[in-house]
Amino acid sequence: MANTATKVENTIEAKLRALYDLQKIDSQIDKIKQVRGELPLEVQDLEDELEGLQTRLSKLKEEVKELEKGISDRKQGKEEAKNLIKKYEEQQANVRNNREYDALSKEIEFQNLEIQLCDKRIKEFQASIKVKDEQIKGTDDKFNDRKNDLDIKKKELEEIVAETQKEENDLQERADKDRATVDGRLLSAYERIRGNARNGLAVVNVERDSCGGCFSKIPPQRQMDIKSHKKVIVCESCGRILVDFEVMNILPERPKMRSGATRVEDAGDDE
Repeated sequence: MANTATKVENTIEAKLRALYDLQKIDSQIDKIKQVRGELPLEVQDLEDELEGLQTRLSKLKEEVKELEKGISDRKQGKEEAKNLIKKYEEQQANVRNNREYDALSKEIEFQNLEIQLCDKRIKEFQASIKVKDEQIKGTDDKFNDRKNDLDIKKKELEEIVAETQKEENDLQERADKDRATVDGRLLSAYERIRGNARNGLAVVNVERDSCGGCFSKIPPQRQMDIKSHKKVIVCESCGRILVDFEVMNILPERPKMRSGATRVEDAGDDE
């Protein structure tokens, strides 16, 4: 029975040690990414903005095409109206009575109104095209400015990435190996906590009786549970996984003796 208990304890300790090692690697990767600062986000924002501007340009150009087609249709309508007027005027010369003459006159009047309406629409479409052309020019200028900004940001980012890529790849490879050794449920919890933590710390040590993540006080009994390695203990305040110095392979520093202090054993020897 004792052997079984020891095996479980060793398993828990091994899991905690693997998690802590993974946390150290992930933190190193986080630091590398911090060196890049906001550049990746800025690049992404510029790419999104360029995509939006490109969509706007395409839409404006399509609208101009529609307006130009409208102008062409109205010009064709004018020509048809002029031909009809000419036809009706020729027919007026051969009418047999006033009623036919008046009917043709109304048709001619109607076609003249059609011509006026076509002219009005053509002017409106031309004015709209002028506005659209100005919008296209402004959008195109903005697109080129943002494109230049993006090229500069990308180059800057590529230079930084080139300096750190090998180190990041090596760390990522180690992190992937460590992830493969961690229990699935525990790894899921680790990833979830990391995602919610602002500093990316999911596994922290207990230092000066406090959580290394949120600095809340850890009760003595809970510290004993952490040191026993019998189960995974999380901070009641922030939910981070807590480990002790043994899991970290670090010996806690002994408190320094005050100057002039005498150990009890020494004092007894003197007697």
